[in-house]
Amino acid sequence: MKKIAMICAAVAAVVLLSSANKKDDKVMVKENGAYVINTTELGKGVDGYVGPTPLKVYIRKNKIEKIEFLPNQETPKYWNACKKHLLNKWDGMKVSEAKTAEVDGRTGATFSSDAVKKNVKLALEYYEKNK
Repeated sequence: MKKIAMICAAVAAVVLLSSANKKDDKVMVKENGAYVINTTELGKGVDGYVGPTPLKVYIRKNKIEKIEFLPNQETPKYWNACKKHLLNKWDGMKVSEAKTAEVDGRTGATFSSDAVKKNVKLALEYYEKNK
């Protein structure tokens, strides 16, 4: 009986230690073979005209697959113009190339465009450090 109790205690210790060392990463997850970096927390200090402009950046095989624009408080007219202009600008780029790419923003939505570009860069830097 003591042997069983010791084995159970050892198993419990291993489970506790492995769960304590496991990183609970809400910034980057893996979905269907792609890394998805959510900038909601990562870029909470990156504001557009009205406030934060979070994104999800999807990366597969070290290339940007797509960027998803998340809900925010930006003025819809300007945010939609920004989204339309920037939506596919990074698609297919290698991460290293995208980090240094000079992507033009949307005239009339400069603050929103700049925030999107900063969030993309933050996501790519996070990906490279944590993949």
